[in-house]
Amino acid sequence: MIDKNIHPAPGSVKKRSRIGRGPGSGSGKTSGKGHKGQKSRSGGSIQPWFEGGQMPLQRRIPKRGFKNINRVEFQIINIGTLAEYYKENDIVTIDSMFENGIVKRDLPVKILSRGEISIPLTVQAHAFSKSAKEKIEACGGKTEEV
Repeated sequence: MIDKNIHPAPGSVKKRSRIGRGPGSGSGKTSGKGHKGQKSRSGGSIQPWFEGGQMPLQRRIPKRGFKNINRVEFQIINIGTLAEYYKENDIVTIDSMFENGIVKRDLPVKILSRGEISIPLTVQAHAFSKSAKEKIEACGGKTEEV
């Protein structure tokens, strides 16, 4: 059954202001935009980064160094973290790491050697550091590059 006595709180619902509907409306003629100029025109908004024709900050400050466009950024996971989340003889895949909340899906994964591991695991990742590979294999585990 629908209750027909429910109303919004008094003063919470206001009528929409219709601009450009004559002088009696209080916002007729120029529709509250004043006279002439860029801001009164249709589509006449100024971008937040525009500095009035002054040389923009982004172009004024000195540029330094080199940005390698081919750089691959990895999500780094330490083997100590793997030891916390997995049991003996588990197969550690990128999907299982995602399900456990260790990694995000969009970036490749690299395993680094910080921490200790004492259980054998089969670890699948995009890359391994040399020492991480050695530590995993030293305790009887396997590393597989995806």
